[in-house]
Amino acid sequence: MTAKQPRTEFDERYSSAQNQLPGAENAGATDWAEAQRQLEEAEIFQLSTVRPDGRLHITPLIAAWDASAGLLYFSTGPAEQKAKNLARDRHCALTTGGSSLTSGRDIVVEGTAEQITDPAAVEQAITRHEAKYGAHMTSPEGTFHGMGDAIRKGEVLVFAVTPHTAYAFGRENGVYSHTRYTF
Repeated sequence: MTAKQPRTEFDERYSSAQNQLPGAENAGATDWAEAQRQLEEAEIFQLSTVRPDGRLHITPLIAAWDASAGLLYFSTGPAEQKAKNLARDRHCALTTGGSSLTSGRDIVVEGTAEQITDPAAVEQAITRHEAKYGAHMTSPEGTFHGMGDAIRKGEVLVFAVTPHTAYAFGRENGVYSHTRYTF
């Protein structure tokens, strides 16, 4: 699978440019390559799913971006709320970023989660996670040690999110920008 390149749109309505804030001349779209770099480096994401009654369920988790396929992988136990929600409604969002008002960038990926069961695809997801999280997954002392084997045995489900839309909300040196990526 080859990753789709999104259409990138800068939205002045939610940027320094629209609000005539200092530095507005520096406000502009975040390049997709930069957004992908942040997806690759981010350690923690917030996954948002929808419960059967329509209420949101949001939980932190680890995830691994596969730029070559354009997929964001994450895992969960089959009895966890997020797995139950995704069995009913595969739409979800993964969010990462900082909590500063004046610096950093938040990335939001909205898409559809597919449970991965093909052995080669499962191995790809495990490899991405192990490469990204290193000793956290591969060392006997690691927080997530044994997760790869648990996924292989079917004790842990692995999902791939195909982005439909993504957003970058930038705050660099007090300059705000809003970028939308449409796939």
